[in-house]
Amino acid sequence: MLHFFSYQNSSDWGELQAWSKSRRQPAAEIENTVRSILHEVQNQGDQALLHYTKQFDCPTFRLEQLRATSEDSARAADQIPKHDRDLILEAAANIRAFHQHQKETSWFSHEAPGLTLGQLVNPVQRAGLYIPGGRSGETPLISSLLMNCIPAQVAGVRDIVAVTPPAEDGTLNPYILATAHLLGLENIYAVGSAWAIGALAFGTESIFPVDIISGPGNIYVTTAKRLVHGQVGIDMAAGPSEIIIIADAEADPQWLAADLLSQAEHDALSSAIVISPDANLLKRVETEVERQLQGLPREETARQSLTHHGACILTLDLRTALDAANCLAPEHLQLCIQDPWSALGRIHNAGAVFLGHFSPEPLGDYFAGPNHVLPTLGTARFASGLSVRHFCKKTSLIAADQSYLSAHADKISRLARLEGLEAHARSVEKRIRKKHSELTSKRS
Repeated sequence: MLHFFSYQNSSDWGELQAWSKSRRQPAAEIENTVRSILHEVQNQGDQALLHYTKQFDCPTFRLEQLRATSEDSARAADQIPKHDRDLILEAAANIRAFHQHQKETSWFSHEAPGLTLGQLVNPVQRAGLYIPGGRSGETPLISSLLMNCIPAQVAGVRDIVAVTPPAEDGTLNPYILATAHLLGLENIYAVGSAWAIGALAFGTESIFPVDIISGPGNIYVTTAKRLVHGQVGIDMAAGPSEIIIIADAEADPQWLAADLLSQAEHDALSSAIVISPDANLLKRVETEVERQLQGLPREETARQSLTHHGACILTLDLRTALDAANCLAPEHLQLCIQDPWSALGRIHNAGAVFLGHFSPEPLGDYFAGPNHVLPTLGTARFASGLSVRHFCKKTSLIAADQSYLSAHADKISRLARLEGLEAHARSVEKRIRKKHSELTSKRS
């Protein structure tokens, strides 16, 4: 079922690269549809949201159901078991503690006499969070709400809005509502897919436009985020989930198979790859994957994922395995090897790294603290996971006095004229000439 590759050196990259690109579902196939949806939302507002929600989610949906009330959220928090409430709060505390370390502060410096420089760090005013529906609300993606809301709160965003598709009866899952209540999130709307992204970007009668949109979603959501980028900021255009596991001969094939399946069950386009210099281990992992697939609730989805996008890669040694992983730049990278810390310095491209046999990827998905919204499809080469910085903007500050400007006026003017920008040069020189004239008048 799994594809087998041999990666001995960089000359083997071509075949592996060509295979890995098969996951990149062409957005062009649906881009026109998404453009049309966004256009309708921009021009028809709430009526467009009502139309698409009735067509795809809840046939009897009414506009009165669009916004969940604070009472709905509080009631849901009371209804779920106390153990689950406490668990959500504990996970939230871990996530919040991690993201507190990411906060940046404004700063000022005096680089030269008469010159003060600085950088102001401010949160955006409004953030929109997209929370996927999860099987029409049957499997509430609590972790997605935690991972998107908490960094925005730590950043200091004043207004946070969440959107998530309603169930077939128009309601939202009580766990999503309860989590919103526990986070103190008051604005949550029962609307999903590309039309929800349009509402966040352009605004409707019921939903005020935001400054940045974050959160994962299907290809329609991702395409919509990409198309509205520029009208608003976005976190990233994330694709289907993926994992690479680097394993040595001491790794447990049962554990590795379970780790591969933990990603494969997400989506038929998810990718799960194990890399090892031990051919026997790879064969044992493949056998174990087939065994564990039997009876898995999402067996069909996981099987499709592994058949099309799952692989075992045989390498010369662990160093070559790390090179292969860097080329693929995975969302999640697990190091199931004897001394994972010694390999850390050779990892350059990964959304998140999990070190050791007791650090499976779900630890990061739900509980440890780092964000699970991560770059996919090789974008870990240049992108980072969702963080507090995504919800902040930085403003440069420059304050010069007369002496500083006078001392450097000729240099600034010369640089401006080299670029053919005469008005730039005069903007500086007029200040210097005026002050020189005033001083001359006083002396006379």
